[in-house]
Amino acid sequence: MSLGKIIDKKKNDLSERIDKQKVPEHVAIIMDGNGRWATKKGLPRSFGHNKGVNVLKEIIKASKKLGCKILTVYAFSTENWSRPTKEVDYLLNLFAEVLKNEIEEIHEETIKIKFIGDLKPFPKTLKDIIYHSESLTKKNNTFLLNVCINYGGRQEIVKVAKELAFKSSSGEIKPSEVNEELFNSGLLTHGIKDPELLIRTSGEKRISNFLLWQVAYSEIYISDVLWPDFNEFEFLKAIIDYQSRNRRFGGIESLPNESFEDSQYSS
Repeated sequence: MSLGKIIDKKKNDLSERIDKQKVPEHVAIIMDGNGRWATKKGLPRSFGHNKGVNVLKEIIKASKKLGCKILTVYAFSTENWSRPTKEVDYLLNLFAEVLKNEIEEIHEETIKIKFIGDLKPFPKTLKDIIYHSESLTKKNNTFLLNVCINYGGRQEIVKVAKELAFKSSSGEIKPSEVNEELFNSGLLTHGIKDPELLIRTSGEKRISNFLLWQVAYSEIYISDVLWPDFNEFEFLKAIIDYQSRNRRFGGIESLPNESFEDSQYSS
Protein backbone atom coordinates (compact mmCIF):
# COMPACT_ATOMS: atom_id res chain seq x y z
CA MET A 1 0.00 0.00 0.00
CA SER A 2 1.36 3.42 -0.96
CA LEU A 3 2.10 6.09 1.66
CA GLY A 4 -0.72 8.23 0.30
CA LYS A 5 -3.25 5.42 0.71
CA ILE A 6 -2.01 4.71 4.24
CA ILE A 7 -2.49 8.37 5.18
CA ASP A 8 -5.95 8.43 3.62
CA LYS A 9 -6.90 5.29 5.54
CA LYS A 10 -5.73 6.85 8.81
CA LYS A 11 -7.78 9.99 8.09
CA ASN A 12 -10.83 7.90 7.29
CA ASP A 13 -10.38 5.90 10.49
CA LEU A 14 -10.25 9.13 12.52
CA SER A 15 -13.22 10.61 10.67
CA GLU A 16 -15.33 7.61 11.62
CA ARG A 17 -14.56 8.22 15.31
CA ILE A 18 -15.85 11.81 15.23
CA ASP A 19 -19.32 12.54 16.58
CA LYS A 20 -20.79 14.89 13.97
CA GLN A 21 -23.25 16.17 16.59
CA LYS A 22 -20.39 17.43 18.79
CA VAL A 23 -18.20 19.18 16.27
CA PRO A 24 -17.02 22.56 17.64
CA GLU A 25 -18.68 25.44 15.84
CA HIS A 26 -15.69 27.74 16.32
CA VAL A 27 -12.05 26.62 16.28
CA ALA A 28 -9.16 29.02 16.90
CA ILE A 29 -5.57 28.19 15.97
CA ILE A 30 -2.20 29.61 16.98
CA MET A 31 -0.18 28.66 13.89
CA ASP A 32 3.27 28.33 15.44
CA GLY A 33 6.53 26.87 14.22
CA ASN A 34 7.12 28.11 10.67
CA GLY A 35 10.59 29.49 11.39
CA ARG A 36 11.74 26.52 13.46
CA TRP A 37 10.52 24.13 10.76
CA ALA A 38 12.61 25.91 8.14
CA THR A 39 15.67 26.21 10.39
CA LYS A 40 15.58 22.47 11.18
CA LYS A 41 15.70 21.78 7.46
CA GLY A 42 18.50 24.28 6.83
CA LEU A 43 16.17 26.55 4.85
CA PRO A 44 15.42 30.28 5.06
CA ARG A 45 12.53 31.10 7.42
CA SER A 46 10.53 32.32 4.41
CA PHE A 47 10.19 28.69 3.27
CA GLY A 48 8.40 27.90 6.51
CA HIS A 49 5.96 30.78 6.06
CA ASN A 50 5.18 29.69 2.49
CA LYS A 51 4.60 26.11 3.58
CA GLY A 52 2.40 27.40 6.38
CA VAL A 53 0.09 29.07 3.86
CA ASN A 54 -0.52 25.73 2.14
CA VAL A 55 -1.29 24.11 5.49
CA LEU A 56 -3.82 26.83 6.29
CA LYS A 57 -5.61 26.17 3.00
CA GLU A 58 -5.81 22.46 3.90
CA ILE A 59 -7.16 23.17 7.40
CA ILE A 60 -9.78 25.62 6.10
CA LYS A 61 -11.10 22.88 3.81
CA ALA A 62 -10.90 20.25 6.54
CA SER A 63 -12.78 22.33 9.12
CA LYS A 64 -15.44 23.34 6.60
CA LYS A 65 -15.90 19.71 5.51
CA LEU A 66 -16.19 18.60 9.12
CA GLY A 67 -19.01 21.03 9.82
CA CYS A 68 -17.23 23.79 11.73
CA LYS A 69 -18.67 27.23 11.04
CA ILE A 70 -15.87 29.55 12.18
CA LEU A 71 -12.08 29.31 12.00
CA THR A 72 -9.94 32.01 13.62
CA VAL A 73 -6.20 32.00 13.00
CA TYR A 74 -3.37 34.01 14.55
CA ALA A 75 -1.41 35.23 11.54
CA PHE A 76 0.55 38.22 12.89
CA SER A 77 0.66 39.41 16.49
CA THR A 78 1.40 42.90 17.78
CA GLU A 79 4.66 41.44 19.11
CA ASN A 80 5.73 40.19 15.67
CA TRP A 81 6.87 43.72 14.72
CA SER A 82 9.97 43.01 16.85
CA ARG A 83 11.17 40.44 14.31
CA PRO A 84 13.88 41.41 11.79
CA THR A 85 12.62 44.03 9.32
CA LYS A 86 13.30 41.77 6.34
CA GLU A 87 11.11 39.02 7.81
CA VAL A 88 8.29 41.44 8.66
CA ASP A 89 8.39 42.89 5.14
CA TYR A 90 8.33 39.39 3.69
CA LEU A 91 5.29 38.45 5.78
CA LEU A 92 3.36 41.57 4.76
CA ASN A 93 4.15 40.94 1.10
CA LEU A 94 3.13 37.31 1.53
CA PHE A 95 -0.23 38.35 3.03
CA ALA A 96 -0.88 40.58 0.02
CA GLU A 97 0.20 37.97 -2.52
CA VAL A 98 -1.85 35.17 -0.97
CA LEU A 99 -4.96 37.32 -0.72
CA LYS A 100 -4.70 38.44 -4.35
CA ASN A 101 -4.21 34.88 -5.55
CA GLU A 102 -6.72 33.11 -3.31
CA ILE A 103 -9.60 35.51 -2.66
CA GLU A 104 -11.63 34.49 -5.72
CA GLU A 105 -11.50 30.83 -4.70
CA ILE A 106 -12.37 31.77 -1.12
CA HIS A 107 -15.38 33.66 -2.45
CA GLU A 108 -16.43 30.78 -4.70
CA GLU A 109 -16.36 28.51 -1.64
CA THR A 110 -18.86 30.94 -0.02
CA ILE A 111 -16.38 31.72 2.76
CA LYS A 112 -16.59 35.09 4.46
CA ILE A 113 -13.22 36.52 5.47
CA LYS A 114 -12.76 39.01 8.28
CA PHE A 115 -9.54 40.62 9.48
CA ILE A 116 -9.23 41.28 13.21
CA GLY A 117 -6.63 43.69 14.51
CA ASP A 118 -5.22 47.18 14.04
CA LEU A 119 -4.72 47.65 10.31
CA LYS A 120 -3.45 51.24 10.51
CA PRO A 121 0.31 50.44 10.43
CA PHE A 122 0.04 48.33 7.27
CA PRO A 123 0.97 49.63 3.79
CA LYS A 124 -1.92 51.09 1.79
CA THR A 125 -1.60 48.39 -0.87
CA LEU A 126 -2.14 45.65 1.73
CA LYS A 127 -5.01 47.51 3.38
CA ASP A 128 -6.72 47.96 0.01
CA ILE A 129 -6.48 44.21 -0.67
CA ILE A 130 -7.84 43.46 2.80
CA TYR A 131 -10.79 45.84 2.38
CA HIS A 132 -11.54 44.41 -1.06
CA SER A 133 -11.45 40.84 0.29
CA GLU A 134 -13.83 41.68 3.13
CA SER A 135 -16.18 43.55 0.81
CA LEU A 136 -16.21 40.77 -1.80
CA THR A 137 -17.08 38.05 0.71
CA LYS A 138 -19.24 39.96 3.20
CA LYS A 139 -22.49 38.29 2.09
CA ASN A 140 -21.12 34.74 2.25
CA ASN A 141 -22.63 32.86 5.16
CA THR A 142 -21.58 29.20 5.11
CA PHE A 143 -18.21 29.65 6.80
CA LEU A 144 -16.35 32.49 8.53
CA LEU A 145 -12.56 32.80 8.39
CA ASN A 146 -11.16 35.30 10.89
CA VAL A 147 -7.55 36.31 10.29
CA CYS A 148 -5.95 38.04 13.27
CA ILE A 149 -3.21 40.40 12.09
CA ASN A 150 -1.45 43.02 14.20
CA TYR A 151 -3.65 41.69 16.96
CA GLY A 152 -3.02 41.44 20.70
CA GLY A 153 -5.49 40.27 23.33
CA ARG A 154 -4.28 42.66 26.01
CA GLN A 155 -4.42 45.61 23.63
CA GLU A 156 -7.97 44.68 22.68
CA ILE A 157 -9.07 44.55 26.33
CA VAL A 158 -7.38 47.88 27.12
CA LYS A 159 -9.09 49.46 24.10
CA VAL A 160 -12.54 48.39 25.32
CA ALA A 161 -11.76 49.49 28.89
CA LYS A 162 -10.74 52.96 27.67
CA GLU A 163 -13.90 53.28 25.57
CA LEU A 164 -16.12 52.32 28.50
CA ALA A 165 -14.22 54.67 30.83
CA PHE A 166 -14.76 57.55 28.42
CA LYS A 167 -18.47 56.76 28.08
CA SER A 168 -18.77 56.62 31.85
CA SER A 169 -16.95 59.93 32.41
CA SER A 170 -19.09 61.63 29.77
CA GLY A 171 -22.28 60.35 31.39
CA GLU A 172 -23.25 58.15 28.44
CA ILE A 173 -23.30 55.09 30.72
CA LYS A 174 -23.24 54.50 34.46
CA PRO A 175 -20.40 52.47 36.02
CA SER A 176 -23.04 50.10 37.38
CA GLU A 177 -24.12 49.32 33.81
CA VAL A 178 -20.74 47.86 32.87
CA ASN A 179 -21.01 44.08 32.65
CA GLU A 180 -19.69 41.23 30.53
CA GLU A 181 -22.29 41.75 27.83
CA LEU A 182 -21.45 45.45 27.47
CA PHE A 183 -17.72 44.75 27.52
CA ASN A 184 -18.13 42.03 24.92
CA SER A 185 -19.96 44.45 22.63
CA GLY A 186 -16.78 46.50 22.29
CA LEU A 187 -14.51 43.62 21.30
CA LEU A 188 -13.25 43.19 17.76
CA THR A 189 -15.01 39.82 17.73
CA HIS A 190 -18.40 41.23 18.75
CA GLY A 191 -21.20 39.11 17.34
CA ILE A 192 -18.93 36.08 16.86
CA LYS A 193 -19.31 33.06 19.10
CA ASP A 194 -16.35 32.37 21.41
CA PRO A 195 -14.13 29.45 20.34
CA GLU A 196 -14.97 26.09 21.85
CA LEU A 197 -11.52 24.80 20.90
CA LEU A 198 -8.11 26.49 20.78
CA ILE A 199 -5.34 24.60 19.00
CA ARG A 200 -1.68 25.55 19.34
CA THR A 201 0.99 23.87 17.26
CA SER A 202 4.74 23.43 17.93
CA GLY A 203 4.32 22.13 21.49
CA GLU A 204 4.49 25.54 23.18
CA LYS A 205 2.15 25.66 26.17
CA ARG A 206 1.02 29.29 26.21
CA ILE A 207 -1.69 31.46 24.71
CA SER A 208 0.66 34.24 23.52
CA ASN A 209 -1.76 37.16 23.91
CA PHE A 210 -4.35 35.54 21.61
CA LEU A 211 -8.08 36.10 22.23
CA LEU A 212 -7.53 36.43 25.99
CA TRP A 213 -11.15 37.38 26.70
CA GLN A 214 -12.70 34.99 24.19
CA VAL A 215 -10.89 31.77 25.18
CA ALA A 216 -11.91 31.96 28.86
CA TYR A 217 -13.72 28.62 28.57
CA SER A 218 -12.17 27.21 25.40
CA GLU A 219 -10.72 23.72 25.50
CA ILE A 220 -7.00 23.93 24.71
CA TYR A 221 -5.21 21.34 22.58
CA ILE A 222 -1.41 21.45 22.25
CA SER A 223 0.06 19.71 19.22
CA ASP A 224 3.79 18.97 19.20
CA VAL A 225 3.72 19.21 15.40
CA LEU A 226 5.19 22.37 13.86
CA TRP A 227 2.64 24.27 11.79
CA PRO A 228 4.15 23.45 8.35
CA ASP A 229 3.79 19.74 9.21
CA PHE A 230 0.26 20.11 10.58
CA ASN A 231 -2.43 18.60 8.36
CA GLU A 232 -5.99 17.28 8.28
CA PHE A 233 -4.96 14.14 10.17
CA GLU A 234 -3.55 16.22 13.05
CA PHE A 235 -6.62 18.48 12.97
CA LEU A 236 -8.92 15.47 13.33
CA LYS A 237 -6.86 14.28 16.30
CA ALA A 238 -7.51 17.64 17.96
CA ILE A 239 -11.25 17.35 17.30
CA ILE A 240 -11.38 13.84 18.78
CA ASP A 241 -9.50 15.02 21.86
CA TYR A 242 -11.95 17.92 22.22
CA GLN A 243 -14.90 15.55 22.04
CA SER A 244 -13.43 13.49 24.88
CA ARG A 245 -13.55 16.50 27.23
CA ASN A 246 -16.31 17.15 29.76
CA ARG A 247 -17.03 20.88 29.44
CA ARG A 248 -18.31 21.97 32.86
CA PHE A 249 -17.76 25.75 32.59
CA GLY A 250 -16.71 25.99 36.24
CA GLY A 251 -19.40 23.65 37.54
CA ILE A 252 -19.10 20.06 38.71
CA GLU A 253 -20.29 16.81 37.26
CA SER A 254 -23.09 15.54 39.46
CA LEU A 255 -23.28 11.87 40.33
CA PRO A 256 -26.53 9.89 40.61
CA ASN A 257 -28.18 10.16 44.06
CA GLU A 258 -25.38 12.36 45.37
CA SER A 259 -25.98 15.74 46.95
CA PHE A 260 -23.43 18.50 47.41
CA GLU A 261 -23.46 17.95 51.17
CA ASP A 262 -22.86 14.23 50.75
CA SER A 263 -20.00 14.56 48.33
CA GLN A 264 -17.94 17.50 49.51
CA TYR A 265 -15.10 17.09 51.92
CA SER A 266 -15.84 13.38 52.43
CA SER A 267 -12.78 11.39 53.34
